[in-house]
Amino acid sequence: MYKEKEGLLPWIHKFAPRKKVGMLLLCAVSLAVLVWVLFVDKAGQKDNSTYIESIERTNVGQSASIVQPLPPLPPTVYFKGYTLPPGNPCEGFTLPPPPADKKRTGPRPCPVCYLPVEQAIALMPDAPSFSPGISNLTYIREENLRKTEFGGSEFGGYPSLMQRNNSYDVRESMSLHCGFVRGIRPGHQTGFDIDDSDLLGMESCGGVLVASAIFGAFDLIRQPKNISEYAKKNVCFYMFVDEETEVFLRDSSELDGTMRIGLWRIVIVHNLPYDDPRRNGKVPKLLLHRLFPNARYSLWIDAKLELVVDPYQILERFLWRKNASFAISRHYRRFDVFIEAEANKAAAKFDNASIDFQVEFYKKEGLTPYSTAKLPITSDVPEGCVIAREHNPISNLFACLWFNEVDRFTPRDQISFAIVRDKIMSKTNWTVNMFLDCERRNFVVQGYHRDILEHWAPPPPPGATEIVHPPPPVVDETLQTSRNVTTSNYVTDPRKRERDRKSKRHRKVIGS
Repeated sequence: MYKEKEGLLPWIHKFAPRKKVGMLLLCAVSLAVLVWVLFVDKAGQKDNSTYIESIERTNVGQSASIVQPLPPLPPTVYFKGYTLPPGNPCEGFTLPPPPADKKRTGPRPCPVCYLPVEQAIALMPDAPSFSPGISNLTYIREENLRKTEFGGSEFGGYPSLMQRNNSYDVRESMSLHCGFVRGIRPGHQTGFDIDDSDLLGMESCGGVLVASAIFGAFDLIRQPKNISEYAKKNVCFYMFVDEETEVFLRDSSELDGTMRIGLWRIVIVHNLPYDDPRRNGKVPKLLLHRLFPNARYSLWIDAKLELVVDPYQILERFLWRKNASFAISRHYRRFDVFIEAEANKAAAKFDNASIDFQVEFYKKEGLTPYSTAKLPITSDVPEGCVIAREHNPISNLFACLWFNEVDRFTPRDQISFAIVRDKIMSKTNWTVNMFLDCERRNFVVQGYHRDILEHWAPPPPPGATEIVHPPPPVVDETLQTSRNVTTSNYVTDPRKRERDRKSKRHRKVIGS
């Protein structure tokens, strides 16, 4: 070893002066230390990155300061419809022609093929249907409201015309007015206020919902019939009433402390947002997705109707089997908005000037009379007393926009239906299932408003559950009694028809 050192030192002295030998050794040591530090630091960074990645994965959503690309999410599963298998009960079913009864030309029910209740329940989709054009919908909340343009209300938030136009530009993520603009949540200090206990019950409704409403004690409560035991246990039946209707129900001994009448759970609404009961009724009719945030499907029926088919059978027939998210029947006679507007004016349904203003506004936006050019759309006028729908983003968007039109213009929702539908259809491939009115009349029986029933017959005795409907309107054909005497009667009151019969018995016909 000593000899090796003796051989190494002369070699170093040969190439470097004596004074610089120390500096050369120092540089060599420094280089060795640097290499060691770099090696150790690289290994430490590798271990530390693994630790940080682990921390980030466990704290996703807890720290906004850590921004790392997340792994791709698995593809969302959507309900895509189905085809009934061969041998199903509805195989080969066709709609028969209307009966050739010249004495009855008005609307009537027609046959509908429903699956048995058990099969309909088994076909309820496990996943939501696809929502074209939009996947995320949120709602505007405001406290300081100011009316700057025509129409609207505090409950609706007075959206400007620019906001209205933007709301029809369908996008993946949207925020828009949809009633309940004040307060923490719908029904709590927003107008259309509901007790907290009822709100909790409404939030717990997570499947199928059947809803109706009575304001101004305008109708009598009608109990659903032919409801399966499964539906009685799993479907939410809600009836919204105002304080005036509550008093009427308590005075007639129908409502007690259980707040239930048959299948219906009665919900008292306070602080109604509108003076018009018809406009107040549009809140639950069109905004059930806001009042029941966890419900998947809803069936709205006007209070004048009596449900006589199980809700699961109706949803299967008009939504799931058609792979639709919104279903409503077309009007039995009118299919043109302009004709519908004139009929509303003739029947004094609302102020004529307001109806004219609304129609002219829509004409400027491109609404045209219905024609075959709109096919496969079969009608521009719905019979809006029944709505079956899924609570998915595109259906909720349509309901919000339809409500905003009712809030801004007249409460005659048949007039505003087509403009909203057409604007959304111009941006997406979504459409509405408009089924026949006679099919609607198959699963609901239309009654009469309370004032008409009380005029025709004395009120039912306390405790009576069965409502006896008066006979339907009858159209008498033109009767040619002689060459010179002709009678033509459109009879709506059976008592008047009886008087006419008696008068005909003593009528003398004088020949020429």
